[in-house]
Amino acid sequence: MLQVLAEWFWWERLWFPENLTWSDFDDDKGHTYAKVSHLYVTLPYAVVFMVLRYFFERYVAAPIGKAVGIKDAVRRKAADNPVLEKYYSRHSKMPSQSDIEGLSKKSSCTVRQVERWFRRRRNQDRPGLLKKFKEACWRFAFYLLAFVGGIVALYDKPWFYDTNEVWKHYPLQSMMPSQYWYYVIEMSFYWSLCFSIAFDVKRKDFKEQIIHHLATIILLSFSWCANYIRIGTLVMITHDASDVLLESAKLFHYARWKDICDAIFICFAVVFIVTRLVIFPFWLIHCTWIGPLKYYPPFFGYYFFNLMLLVLQCLHIFWAFLILRMVQKFISGNLEKDERSDEEEDDDDTTDEDEHQHKVNGLINKECATASGPCDH
Repeated sequence: MLQVLAEWFWWERLWFPENLTWSDFDDDKGHTYAKVSHLYVTLPYAVVFMVLRYFFERYVAAPIGKAVGIKDAVRRKAADNPVLEKYYSRHSKMPSQSDIEGLSKKSSCTVRQVERWFRRRRNQDRPGLLKKFKEACWRFAFYLLAFVGGIVALYDKPWFYDTNEVWKHYPLQSMMPSQYWYYVIEMSFYWSLCFSIAFDVKRKDFKEQIIHHLATIILLSFSWCANYIRIGTLVMITHDASDVLLESAKLFHYARWKDICDAIFICFAVVFIVTRLVIFPFWLIHCTWIGPLKYYPPFFGYYFFNLMLLVLQCLHIFWAFLILRMVQKFISGNLEKDERSDEEEDDDDTTDEDEHQHKVNGLINKECATASGPCDH
């Protein structure tokens, strides 16, 4: 059964145009082609990246963070309560009002005490500011090196300036050492992100991040096997360009260097819009839809590759919406945090009347914001 599935999966018609087989990509006459077996090395390299990340965050990012004054806020610890802890770990971190009333009776606590316990318990699980800084510092270091490495690998290549060169002599395009390492390093890094995503700071776009990482790995793997390497390198460098600015803006945001953060964020927004909503769809996706048809008829791999590019483009539109919403808040002077971040809850011991008034004011603010933008009080 497995052999049948393997034969179907590696059927040439899925991967290449007509009249081409895997044997056509055997190295000969000075030509070197990408091999499926080359991809296996990305998994151990992903482990290497995770080890490097551990030492980088511990011995580089953490000292830098402390040097610029980043420290975690002191949080009140939730009191030991087996009944509430069991519900928190097994059912929900955000109990409904009826569940809170039921837990109040079971735990012999007041409703107010149960609500406060869950707020403190959720705050305990939220990552500290230093953890966020270390993660952003690691990603910034990688994206910066990857972007510079991509420029070095592509600056003298004709397809970097003219997308018509992407498909010239396809699919018998020899692979260069710079392309090999560019691919292997990028894929290894994204594998490491997939392995560590459960332990990283969890943001509101957690599901979208998983889809993005998997779509990127599938795209890179398929483009490697089908020898779509030229267009693959262009896709990678297009993404790295804005990622460098995003992570650097986060670093200055966590360090509370507001003016520098704001300036970089605006640059990031511009670069993101240009690269992800203009260059990516109108140059790269157009290149993969139109260019190949000049040299061979469409086949399964042609449709599959373009479908995955469209999945990435949908994610770009989603993130562009969040970015533009942040830009709007920035212009109005209300940009306080990352739209994707999970906000820490207030843990003050206010009276019931104060909390009720706080909730009423919050509802009024929300209604005003929905109707005509942020309210001034």
